[in-house]
Amino acid sequence: MKEKIRALLEDLLPLVDLDSDFLFSELDSLGVTTILMTLSTEFGIELESKDATPKNFKTLDSIVNMVEQKLAGKG
Repeated sequence: MKEKIRALLEDLLPLVDLDSDFLFSELDSLGVTTILMTLSTEFGIELESKDATPKNFKTLDSIVNMVEQKLAGKG
């Protein structure tokens, strides 16, 4: 799952360091929106602007966790 998400985001956001411990600070609003829309479409889940929190976007792992929670119906 992590590698699939990494591959998707690397293609869309080539200038963003996905290994950063402060990923949220590297993203502008367009980057955040791109991530939300791409992951919503790819995984058939509903991600909204309220999901774009510093906690959910802190690292690639936290993004993966957010997607897994949505897939499990807990988000």
